[in-house]
Amino acid sequence: MTRNPLAPRTYLIRNAARTLPLIGVIVLAILLITGIVALMNSIPYSIRTIYKYSAKYTGIASRSNTEVTDKMFAIVKKEAPVPLGRIIRARGSQAQVRSIVGGWPFVVLAMEQADIPYYLKRMGDPPITGRTPKAGMPEILISEPVARNLKVKIGDTVLGPENPDSYSPMEVKVVGIAQTDYWLMLAPIEYHRQFHFPPSDALLVFAQNDSDQDRLDRWIDERMKGEQVRVFAYFLLEEETNEMFQILYKILNVVIFTLVIVITLMMGMLINIYLSQRIQEFGLLQALGYTKNALIRRVLGESVLVVFVGWVCGLAAAYGMLNYVKARLMDPNAFALDIWDQSAYIYTIPVPVMIFIVAVSTMILRFKKFDPVGVVERRLV
Repeated sequence: MTRNPLAPRTYLIRNAARTLPLIGVIVLAILLITGIVALMNSIPYSIRTIYKYSAKYTGIASRSNTEVTDKMFAIVKKEAPVPLGRIIRARGSQAQVRSIVGGWPFVVLAMEQADIPYYLKRMGDPPITGRTPKAGMPEILISEPVARNLKVKIGDTVLGPENPDSYSPMEVKVVGIAQTDYWLMLAPIEYHRQFHFPPSDALLVFAQNDSDQDRLDRWIDERMKGEQVRVFAYFLLEEETNEMFQILYKILNVVIFTLVIVITLMMGMLINIYLSQRIQEFGLLQALGYTKNALIRRVLGESVLVVFVGWVCGLAAAYGMLNYVKARLMDPNAFALDIWDQSAYIYTIPVPVMIFIVAVSTMILRFKKFDPVGVVERRLV
């Protein structure tokens, strides 16, 4: 610093009271934008996280009767383009989990006793605290994220006659908790066949190899067009999610654009004040022999440093904030939040770019009619 007292960083460090407010505004802008985008992205991210288990199989549900299910079973078994692992006959009922936007529907899968171990194996064969539900009993096995989200433990009721969002004629109690990141609710099919509608089985079709599952999903979706069934596949979930939030993200873009404009105008006014406070300094330096180009390069270097430091500090502050929110709010409720959400950080790039453009434009206008003699004579310029 002492070797080059007119280096851009010198003034910034020695006059922190003037430069820190500029950096602070940039930090707050980056913090605000990153937080808004990351929290908005957590909604579709939560959907993908909650229903991630559906990437392991293709679901086929009858729209009419059991005969349709038998027909689809035969078609898939005979015509599948990839080797099949297993086709599970299942039934389902609806439960409700909590998300940051309120209640969210979740399916309770009911299957034969012999199919439960296979299903769990395809989900990573997680260790289980407790046990699996017994045949015909009002019991349920859930995964750890579900237990955390619903704040239940072994012995608590998940479905019941007094719960309109997670209804069952009898109280269905938790008998086991699977230690996995997948969201799971598994129950015995005998109980569901006796007490839950509709009175027809669905099919869960597993490819023999996980790498073939997406191909099988797409083939089943195409093959079942026109049939009296509904197909559930992970790629369809992603398409529906993208369509669902398309308008929301357009609104988000407008909000971010408005925020960038407001922050940029605010920074323009601050930079104008910042330069006005240094008129005498620039006048004396030019009177001592410094050219306008040299002064412009110096202020340009200072602007680059201010914007860059503000942006980097803003990203660090945003990362810290997202970590705090995730640890204190999201994780205890099993809500999904990606602290490394690339789009959230990419959305901040227009802020330093626009602020730098305003800074350079303001600087050029200031120096265009700059009169060092007038400054030295203490005249208004």
